[in-house]
Amino acid sequence: MGSIQVGGQLMDLRIPKIMAILNLTPDSFYDGGKHNSVENALQHVGRLLAEGADILDIGAYSSRPGAQEVGEQEEIDRLLPVIEAIREQHPEAILSIDTFRAKVADETLRAGAHLINDIGGGRLDGDLFSAVAKWQVPYVLMHSRGTPKTMQQLTHYENLLLDMVVELSGALAELRKLGIKDVIVDPGFGFAKTLEQNYLLLSRLEELKVMGLPILGALSRKSMIYKLLGNSPQQALNGSTALHTLLLMKGVQMIRVHDVKEAVEVRTLVSQLQG
Repeated sequence: MGSIQVGGQLMDLRIPKIMAILNLTPDSFYDGGKHNSVENALQHVGRLLAEGADILDIGAYSSRPGAQEVGEQEEIDRLLPVIEAIREQHPEAILSIDTFRAKVADETLRAGAHLINDIGGGRLDGDLFSAVAKWQVPYVLMHSRGTPKTMQQLTHYENLLLDMVVELSGALAELRKLGIKDVIVDPGFGFAKTLEQNYLLLSRLEELKVMGLPILGALSRKSMIYKLLGNSPQQALNGSTALHTLLLMKGVQMIRVHDVKEAVEVRTLVSQLQG
């Protein structure tokens, strides 16, 4: 769990990495429409990198419940110009693609992206694992059930953490058969989990270490924060920072965030505390 191979180089995960969110969608729950032109996206990327982002996670398909359906080609058409522009202006940047589609993964990896972050755990496109294996890049395996439209009806678990490990392990076995070496597990906060289950998962997150994989924590500005606090995604920075602190204290190797500067500060403080 100490490192992964990214873009031909080893990325040391002993220092947790900050994965910055770049949404190219018009309807994302927090920043929809802000960065869906190449010029706006590049300006935002410059700011994210300057603030200390280690990875840029680029998405062009909103996974929030009720989000507008996006066709495969439209997703590709949103992503490729931005990837190409970032590669030209910031060739050192590590690019993750937030997609569950094999063709999108293939096209964006060909364009120079470095890893795939899949909300579907391989279930939403049966060819995705093969696309990742073709390029031999790191893969983020997220726990979820159903689709973004149906996931909140699929929240029954006999034992939340045990059931998650069993479901993730089945996908992991498929990935290993295809020779995919670098797999990061995302517990999928907010995906097929009630608010109470999200906090149970957070309290027992260490139990996922039994899988022997690096863990990515992704809960920035999510409804598990703003619904509990009675505010909004725009008002959820303080809550996000508090829970990012907890994630790092629990030893996650990566956090996926909207607010890079604050996340970098949290990492510095927690690192000092942990020595």
